[in-house]
Amino acid sequence: MNLDFKNKKVLVRVDFNVPLNDKFKITDDTRIKSALPTIKKILKDGGAVILMSHLGRPQKKLNEDGSINVKKFTLEHLVKHLSTKLKVKVKFCKETVGKEATKAAKSLKKGEVLLLENTRFNKGETKGDTKLAKEMSKHGDLYVNDAFGTAHREHASTATVAKYFKKSEKSAGLLLQKEIENANRVLNNPARPVTAIVGGAKVSDKIMLLEKLMNLANNIIIGGGMAYTFIKAKGGLTGNSLVEEDKVKLASRLLAKAKKKGVKIYLPKDSIIADAFSDKAKKDTVYSMRIRKGWMGLDVGPKAQKEFAAVIEKSKTILWNGPMGVFEMKPYAKGTMAIAKAVAKATSKGAFSLVGGGDSVAAVNQMGLSDKVSYVSTGGGAMLEFLEGKELPGIKAIN
Repeated sequence: MNLDFKNKKVLVRVDFNVPLNDKFKITDDTRIKSALPTIKKILKDGGAVILMSHLGRPQKKLNEDGSINVKKFTLEHLVKHLSTKLKVKVKFCKETVGKEATKAAKSLKKGEVLLLENTRFNKGETKGDTKLAKEMSKHGDLYVNDAFGTAHREHASTATVAKYFKKSEKSAGLLLQKEIENANRVLNNPARPVTAIVGGAKVSDKIMLLEKLMNLANNIIIGGGMAYTFIKAKGGLTGNSLVEEDKVKLASRLLAKAKKKGVKIYLPKDSIIADAFSDKAKKDTVYSMRIRKGWMGLDVGPKAQKEFAAVIEKSKTILWNGPMGVFEMKPYAKGTMAIAKAVAKATSKGAFSLVGGGDSVAAVNQMGLSDKVSYVSTGGGAMLEFLEGKELPGIKAIN
């Protein structure tokens, strides 16, 4: 952030898409805390800050009459918490663009912070609308993008708005810079052995990542629902487990490619299975290749946990994206928890660990291990696409 902020109004795109409970209280403020260094630096350097963010998907969850559900998706829920964290009274405007927003931005003085309403209340936001972006750009003299979590979206407030600022008037925020640096540490000349832990429900969501990892990792640990597509590809019986039938051949190809390249792929030797997708279902622990009809694998078993932990603890660079089981249900969270502990242990021995992706981040946070790993990414989809080697529109627009 090598811009001169003194006496400037700085339009900052942050990612305040935080989880709220039914009383609209923040249940995890990681994303807010991650944006504070950038906001504080601008204020310290004598600037005024105008914040833009989205929250949820209001256009997809409209009221019955087709109107925006303001009560549920307004950023006003965050004002008090943000004010406390910044130790500055944060002003709020019920618009992102419009007369009120223009007036609020214009009257903002040095050292003050203004939070604009949810960018996604505007239909043109997700379409990258130029008219909307141009109106947004008028709020500030400078533009800073610090929203890594939405950098992979070509939205009005992330990519299009940057086009209305000269190269000397825009920059990545401190968080965005940190995210890029940490991802590059995994991608460029990492300390070896490199272990990638890939979980989640579907192989189809992670194909490009797995392809990329073939040229990068020494070990790839596969857990979560996606493991059963690979187990079926190896001739295993998967019962009612989640299997993407149209991806079984692809899984076979990836296994063969790994073997050819000398990349060791680890699938769960055993699984915690249940006779229904429920935490109240009957449970059993069996070899993953022998899951009987009517039963489904919902977590990696104790043998798999032990083997995975041993591999992780010998690693020098670790990338973790996605849970090992149906982490939201307590009986099937042990696998993910075991991975979190192993990653923390390896980090304490000097390994570099990058955790990205909603559930793996949640696991690390819930266990109080976020400060025991090297870096916790704020962007699930964005980190995934960055690691896949894609150019992210939000980053391209400020470069």
